[in-house]
Amino acid sequence: MPAVTITDESQVPELLQPVCIGGDILGYSYARSFHRRWGVDPVILSAVDVQVTSSSRLCDYRVVPDLGEPGRLLEELLALGKGLKAAGKLGIVLGSADWHARILSEHAEELSEFYAVPYPDFPLLDRITDKGEFYRICEELSIPYPKTWTVLASEGDLPDDLPFPLVVKPANSAAYDLLEFPGKEKVYAVDDRRGLDEVMGSLARSGYSKEVVLQDFVPGGDSALRSLTVFTDRHGEARVVSGGRVVIQDHSPILIGNPCCIMGERVEQIISDAKRFLSHVGYHGVANFDIKFDERDGSYRFFEVNTRPGRNSWYVTLGGVEFTEPIVRDFVLHDPMEYREAFDPFLYTVVPRKVVADHVADDGLRARALEMFRKGKAGYPYGNPDDTLKHRVLARLLLFNQVRKFNIHLGKGTRV
Repeated sequence: MPAVTITDESQVPELLQPVCIGGDILGYSYARSFHRRWGVDPVILSAVDVQVTSSSRLCDYRVVPDLGEPGRLLEELLALGKGLKAAGKLGIVLGSADWHARILSEHAEELSEFYAVPYPDFPLLDRITDKGEFYRICEELSIPYPKTWTVLASEGDLPDDLPFPLVVKPANSAAYDLLEFPGKEKVYAVDDRRGLDEVMGSLARSGYSKEVVLQDFVPGGDSALRSLTVFTDRHGEARVVSGGRVVIQDHSPILIGNPCCIMGERVEQIISDAKRFLSHVGYHGVANFDIKFDERDGSYRFFEVNTRPGRNSWYVTLGGVEFTEPIVRDFVLHDPMEYREAFDPFLYTVVPRKVVADHVADDGLRARALEMFRKGKAGYPYGNPDDTLKHRVLARLLLFNQVRKFNIHLGKGTRV
């Protein structure tokens, strides 16, 4: 247990020191949320200088060039933790990637001398982040999921009766994230056996040795996708729920699947299914589910669970609950929140209005999203008018660069 305990919210600004790994948009969202809700600015550790975040006045940004090495990350956290302990402070450590979550969970015991570690126990994290095991639990609980086959990347023999088109993705995203090779994509769409053989060969040559998921392609464009975030207490009981409908996702090869614009939407069925899943496994912490509406039968099919705050966690704040609130209340103050849903009308976005106008196919959804832009209800995590001039300039450049990016990857005027 940490030497420092915090028993009252009034002590948080003086005694709590958040430490966040990664300088991307989630790192900035952590900084913005901790500053707004708790009056404390985090240390952000990053392997590179992401200037839109490092230029912020809301964080102590530190570049650690070899932070991508798992052993180095742990070493840095323990050294920083000793300094916090000597200063009479309690740390809380949060990551921005799947492999961060794995390391923090796996080494929670040694980190807990200095930090609150808001992640589930490692055996559970390891189990449910394996997509094959995730689908087995969904099957047990009668939660819809895409028809799925799992094979080893090195396996030459594949089932003969596979339906095409298929989606192909590594079952272990944390192991896959650490690899770099030509043609790497987050997920692969294949139309025939030849395309499947090419992808499987590429994965085997990359050094990826874990299972690969072959999945029935669920029809529907970006607007069929849903995101749901749930915070559960140590008993697996939901305390905060928020989510929405994807308006448009990223279409660059390595980032495809990351929502770029999400409109708040409450769907009772997916909330109920997610709660049942988390209660069944005894989950504690933040869980983020990727889901897709299947127009063939009206079901909402669960694709995966991320055992950490998602990069789009700012939508929870936009929905009415500061997204760091349940984390600090439970893991630091040991005073879990009463149940709340964060579905105030919101439009989370990292793209400007023009991207939505030019590239969203669903007429009704596009019109509603554009209306929220017009009414000033679109929330951009980097769009903080109270931050430094440099941050604000870089934030606007990043936002409007998305117009060029979508024109490159989708084609000018192409709607999805």
